[in-house]
Amino acid sequence: MIGDSDGLSRFASSPCLAGEVAPDHFGASGIDPEQARDVARWRRAERTRLIGRREGLGQTGRAQLSVQIGLQLRKALTARGVAPGTVLSGYWPIKGEPDLRVLMSDLHRIGVIIALPVVETRAAPLIFRRWTPETRMVRGDWNIPVPPPNAAALTPDVTLAPCLGWDERCYRLGWGGGYFDRTLATVTPRPFAFGIALAGARLATIFPQPHDIPLDLIVTEDGISASRRPAS
Repeated sequence: MIGDSDGLSRFASSPCLAGEVAPDHFGASGIDPEQARDVARWRRAERTRLIGRREGLGQTGRAQLSVQIGLQLRKALTARGVAPGTVLSGYWPIKGEPDLRVLMSDLHRIGVIIALPVVETRAAPLIFRRWTPETRMVRGDWNIPVPPPNAAALTPDVTLAPCLGWDERCYRLGWGGGYFDRTLATVTPRPFAFGIALAGARLATIFPQPHDIPLDLIVTEDGISASRRPAS
């Protein structure tokens, strides 16, 4: 939070709408309702700011950052031991998210099994369906391309989560639906989760709520920018 000239403390950026979007999932959290509303308002405002900042980079700027993030992610995946036979869940980029489809194709060619997340049931954990560069995609929720229903369902060893914002504790500010939080809270064994983000989207905190699940690493164009675990 920041202090204003009028002496009041206000949020510097906006808290996750997951609890608002899917209250049936998160239920009573035991936190003060007014605080939860403040956090939700903050997150709405922060999403708007971060989306505007990303759009301001232009198509060329976003493409250059995608290449840089892809190079850094290759290093991080190698260090993590991702190899042929590993099941890795990527994502289909929307709204200016870093585009890692070239990397996904390259990993597929060396034998890494690629999956993409699918919203099969609203306000429920994601499922993951197998993807290859030849997969004929269909339109899923919010018109996001996803593998068809007959694609094999998989449990990922590693998952990539695009971030609008992130903090040094590896908490992620996403679109507000709560799907990644639900999934990481329920998938067994839990996949190792890489947040994919722009370095400039770092926040002092996302004001994590009880339903927020931290990721394991944040990878930006600068490399591994945050980690919950000490380097080995």
